[in-house]
Amino acid sequence: MAKSKVRKKAVYTPPQKSKAPEVSPRWLVPTMVGLWLIGLIWIAVFYVTASTGTDVPYMTDLHNWNLGIGFAAIILGVVLSTRWR
Repeated sequence: MAKSKVRKKAVYTPPQKSKAPEVSPRWLVPTMVGLWLIGLIWIAVFYVTASTGTDVPYMTDLHNWNLGIGFAAIILGVVLSTRWR
């Protein structure tokens, strides 16, 4: 009878899970939610003041750049949400 071949590779052993679970920094969630709300409020105030003709000193000078500022704040909040554990 034929002899079986000897295995050349070692048997696979999975790595040990000694890593502690990661925790988000305390400032992350309030900053993330704050950026979402600031962006939303910025866009809403821009639309309301633009439709009623109200003059807000800083916002009126920016015209449609207000949309970029609001969406940038919202996008930064979304980017921070990817760091939440």
